[in-house]
Amino acid sequence: MSKKTERNKDRKPSIAKEANYYKLHTQAVKDLVEADESNSPEVSREELDQYRSGPKFKVADWVKLLFIKFWFAGAACFFFIWGLSGYLGNYLDTLFVTGIAMGIITDILTNNALRFFAATPGANDRYIMVTKRGYISYFLNILYAFVVLFLVYTIYAVINFTIIRITGNTDTVPLGVEPILFGLFYLGADLLLIRCKHLITDIFRKAGRVNRGVSS
Repeated sequence: MSKKTERNKDRKPSIAKEANYYKLHTQAVKDLVEADESNSPEVSREELDQYRSGPKFKVADWVKLLFIKFWFAGAACFFFIWGLSGYLGNYLDTLFVTGIAMGIITDILTNNALRFFAATPGANDRYIMVTKRGYISYFLNILYAFVVLFLVYTIYAVINFTIIRITGNTDTVPLGVEPILFGLFYLGADLLLIRCKHLITDIFRKAGRVNRGVSS
């Protein structure tokens, strides 16, 4: 057997390996390009958390989300209630402008921030009152902001009324509006309404299951 024939035999396994290597990587690139939600395998939340970088001292996700909602509410109080109180003589006009601004802030900033920090799509929707997207969400969030502001105004009125009844001092307002406490009150009223929404939704869902069971 000639040396040329021996070299050709030695090269055949090497060529086969290179072909398999190229085929394997070509298929991997094709799978990567064609990957979407329909053909991708499901990954558990625990496995996703292993690849999320962050400091060793981790803050719970729900704490971050509540802080975001609190911060935006406090910022709205600072810029609109404090900032416009000297230009708008009527306090109701200030609340009206604040309600519109708070609804827009909720739709554009707060809700999108909550969705951005979600580990999976829709995971943080339970912290959002208006989950719909589009132009209608602007109007729904503005209407919702007026409802939350009414609850916050009621909380301030009840607290001030109680303090005045106890102290008997009617010369000044005991508890004024400031960003931190306003943000906490707004957050509390918001969470209360969202909780009521979930309770009502669960009631209707259970009632629908019962009706389907009876009809079947």
